[in-house]
Amino acid sequence: MNVFMLKTMSHQLVRNFEVKNMDELLLKMEGIDKSFPGVQALKKCRFDLRKGEVHALVGENGAGKSTLMKILTGIYSADLGEIHFGKRVNFKSPRDAQLAGISMVHQELNLMNHLTVAQNIFIGRESDGLFLNDRSINARTEALFHKLNIKINPEEKAGNLTVGLQQMVEIAKAISYDAKIIIFDEPTSTLTDVEIDELFKIMGELKKNGVGMVYISHRMDEIKRISDRVTVMRDGEYIGTHDTAGIQIEEIIRMMVGRVTYEEHKKISGIEVDTPVVLKVENLCSKDVEDVSFELHKGEILGFAGLIGAGRTEVARLIFGADKKTKGEITLNGRKVHINSPYDAVKHGIGYLSEDRKRYGLALGMSVGNNIVLPSLEDYIKTGIISEKKIEADASAYIEKINIKTPSVKQLVKNLSGGNQQKVIIAKWLLRNCDILIFDEPTRGIDVGAKSEIYKIINNLAAMGKSIIMISSELQELLRMSDRILVMSEGVHTATLDIGECDQQSIMKYATQH
Repeated sequence: MNVFMLKTMSHQLVRNFEVKNMDELLLKMEGIDKSFPGVQALKKCRFDLRKGEVHALVGENGAGKSTLMKILTGIYSADLGEIHFGKRVNFKSPRDAQLAGISMVHQELNLMNHLTVAQNIFIGRESDGLFLNDRSINARTEALFHKLNIKINPEEKAGNLTVGLQQMVEIAKAISYDAKIIIFDEPTSTLTDVEIDELFKIMGELKKNGVGMVYISHRMDEIKRISDRVTVMRDGEYIGTHDTAGIQIEEIIRMMVGRVTYEEHKKISGIEVDTPVVLKVENLCSKDVEDVSFELHKGEILGFAGLIGAGRTEVARLIFGADKKTKGEITLNGRKVHINSPYDAVKHGIGYLSEDRKRYGLALGMSVGNNIVLPSLEDYIKTGIISEKKIEADASAYIEKINIKTPSVKQLVKNLSGGNQQKVIIAKWLLRNCDILIFDEPTRGIDVGAKSEIYKIINNLAAMGKSIIMISSELQELLRMSDRILVMSEGVHTATLDIGECDQQSIMKYATQH
């Protein structure tokens, strides 16, 4: 065989390899630029997706991940760049992208609460000839849920579901379009470990069927577990792409933020046996909670673990007076108290950071400063006049104290990132000087850098003697932060574990008991 023949065969092998790789490539985005007034959101970004892979897209809030995907799905249009999906495409609307085979599960839920679950999933596809056919879409939804192992009544109103179950409906809706590409934007932010396992099983089946998936998440453990490749963005720019198996979590985080913020599990509780009890809950009951009792010590971080529907948020709302208890007693600093409303709770020094911060924690149309002072507003009114100067001074002090990134105290809170919105809620309860703070999913939808800052704030609050109840669906987070972990299952308190004696397996054991 001569040299010419060897070279010819070599070139042919290379071409065959390239063709094979091109056949696997579902999507290619190159040179994507996007500007908004005063902000360069994306600069020469690129991203590709192969058939039957999960490609993680990571970066801090503001890195441009969601903007890039919104350009792909027709929500935004790019200023420059090309998108190839079989051919060069430029979708004008999300509907165009869906019809072409691209679905997106958004971090912010887009369900219509007054419609049923089935109607939400098949909105725009519910007609049978000239008529709407609820029976048909109920049956189709039930079949879809059976396939996905989702236990939700198709005829239930979407507004009656928990945030976690609404997220599962959003995921089912995206899958129902028989998409070639599915984009998951923080899909597990409201799910417990069991629901996450089910989601990953679903994603495994989708991979087998050749579906390409983009997975946007701040949870490093999940990225290592589910993705094949990971692309990192920072400040609107492409940083790099790596095979997930060949890169460590610390390196991913370094690429994202330029520093390592990943923290180890807490090994020893910082609470001594004789530390004073500030909150005692005895035999607390409601329609969703059955006979819950526990104690919270001064300076303690008490984690609440459990699956969706376990009753963790319900206990928090009962303590805060947002829901009515049918039985039980609450004792604060040795004195029994009657908390019948959030106003009562705040008077007694209890603050509550809801899992749905935009719905219950913030007045989105108001400024950062006004949000911070809202629970303490009576302190800023004298002879019927609100002191704007005092509001600005006090709010500015807390903006600096906990490092809220905002152009000014007058910035609308809706324009802040998720992490900074969460800090605004923390600031308002600190200004109110609450001694007990209930954090319900405090890092949901927050990037890894901001998450680390929230952890530091919570730890600092505990060190100052504030007592914390921390509800989280992320067991790694609870193990990292808690002195003790209270476990619930189906409205029942099943165990309280010292941090030194528990791990994920022991928590899940009690979370599945009743």
